[in-house]
Amino acid sequence: MLILVTGATGNVGRRVVTALVNAGVRVRALTRTSSKALFPAGVEVVEGDLSRPLSLAPAFRGVERMYLFPAPATARQVVALAKESGVRRTVVLSSGAVEYGADTKFHLPVEQAVQDSGLEWTHIRPGEFMLNKLWLWGPSIRAERVVRDPFPDAARYPVHEQDVADAAALVLTADRYAYKAYTLNGPELISHREQAQAISQAIGSAIRFEQVTPERAREIYRAQGGFAAANADFLLGFTDYGGNVSQLDVKISFDPRALPKPATAEAVTGRARSFGEWARDHASDFM
Repeated sequence: MLILVTGATGNVGRRVVTALVNAGVRVRALTRTSSKALFPAGVEVVEGDLSRPLSLAPAFRGVERMYLFPAPATARQVVALAKESGVRRTVVLSSGAVEYGADTKFHLPVEQAVQDSGLEWTHIRPGEFMLNKLWLWGPSIRAERVVRDPFPDAARYPVHEQDVADAAALVLTADRYAYKAYTLNGPELISHREQAQAISQAIGSAIRFEQVTPERAREIYRAQGGFAAANADFLLGFTDYGGNVSQLDVKISFDPRALPKPATAEAVTGRARSFGEWARDHASDFM
């Protein structure tokens, strides 16, 4: 069996590649720039771009199953080409926001494209990534050993990216997961202040938590660029998931403690990693 992994150099995709290789599966990794891609021995690397579906024909040749990184603008073309080329099953990297109706423009169209195609499908829907804190807090922790955040007591169930990758790799290789959607969260409700403390313990150095206004946090994130700048408005409550202006006080008052504990990766893989474990895995990234 040959599995194609799209988005193969991404934070989840590259871990899916490794997990499949470790499981003894033949893997073809799709990347836009093969010269910059580093994969385990035995991985076949092909160049292609999901935004240019016609570039993908060589990548689909001989592939039975595919891990699909979301590209909503071209999803129907990509899936149609995959089916025409002989792909039988697709596992979609989606979002937990689909489950509660907040994501209707990005991940949902990809899910719908796959389901409408007639291919076997499984959707992996991660909640908030623990990795977000590396992109948001990493610069200030490395430079000053400080976290600047407006919501010290805001708490969620963030998920380790390795759990998402492990779940994706498993459902790609096992038939019993077809035609199901799995929402994946972390195993513990943990506040921003507690997350900062976990990172402090992981790096063996004190981290000061400085509460700032949402407006100040937005300035900081925008100045950092990258993920922080691109997602500042949504993460700080200035816009909703779809980019529409929202009421900040609504986001702040949301209390996940009032809701049932959400599903974790343990339902799929038998394991769900804690934030403390994630912090230890990424300790060097905060040094």
